[in-house]
Amino acid sequence: MRSLRIIIVTGLSGSGKSKALAALEDLGYFCVDNLPPVFLPRLAELSSEKKDLRQLAVGIDVRARGFLDDVNPGIESLRSAGHDVRVLFLDCSDEALLRRFSETRRPHPLARDRTVSDGVREERLLMSPLRDSADMIIDTTHFHVHELRRELVDRFGPSAPESPRMQTRIVSFGFKYGVPADADIVLDVRFLPNPYFVDELRNLNGRDDAVSEYVSREAAAVEFLKRIESLLQFLIPHYGREGRAYLTLAVGCTGGRHRSVTIAEELSRRLGSDHTIKVMHRDINRDALSDVAAKKKKFKEES
Repeated sequence: MRSLRIIIVTGLSGSGKSKALAALEDLGYFCVDNLPPVFLPRLAELSSEKKDLRQLAVGIDVRARGFLDDVNPGIESLRSAGHDVRVLFLDCSDEALLRRFSETRRPHPLARDRTVSDGVREERLLMSPLRDSADMIIDTTHFHVHELRRELVDRFGPSAPESPRMQTRIVSFGFKYGVPADADIVLDVRFLPNPYFVDELRNLNGRDDAVSEYVSREAAAVEFLKRIESLLQFLIPHYGREGRAYLTLAVGCTGGRHRSVTIAEELSRRLGSDHTIKVMHRDINRDALSDVAAKKKKFKEES
């Protein structure tokens, strides 16, 4: 039997699973949604007989209900048969889920006669074993559909690394917008001087030379980067030997625009020659957009 690359797409209702399956289908995956997990081995067996079918994506979520206990055994069966299986779990904050259900006016699959909050709470409990065993977790709280698609293309598209080496994702963020749910390691750099309080730096970001120089020249930043680089050079290979596909390192400051961006970029530069590194700046434009919105609101009020 020919081996396949199989992605199990799961997660919370409203987190973007259907959009993820659509993106994977566009990438050439044969996609099946809402499959009872007990049929996973048979689906893989039939698919492996098709010469032009090498990639399979299967959507499994709480709609399977009574079949959820069969998910992990089904996945292990696929791996035992020689297939390359990755479990992708899409997570999202309760607040964002409630907003999305309100916007679509659809009932939660577990709360047709109850509140959406009750359904979300129960679903988190039911899906926790799958989340705990997932190879990859993507937090879609701050993603719109195009950002989710870009994330999946980066991970599974033609340019994604074919090497089994673990990919380390360095994500800068602002603590006031919440810690990324998929973070494995969180670094807090709010102890460094904040460029926001320097007039000529406020409207720049951590990728601009002036801000980068301002943050990096501090003795505390120099020592911090030296120590963190040493720690990560030790940790990353050990995480990789666990068979993990991704390690997410989150670097946070207050707004996610200056200090965290500079530190994330510098860590990427230092580690990139030895490891597979991808950098993402989650909140780099958020404060700037908020400032513009505030100015427009003030202008309207004054006029």
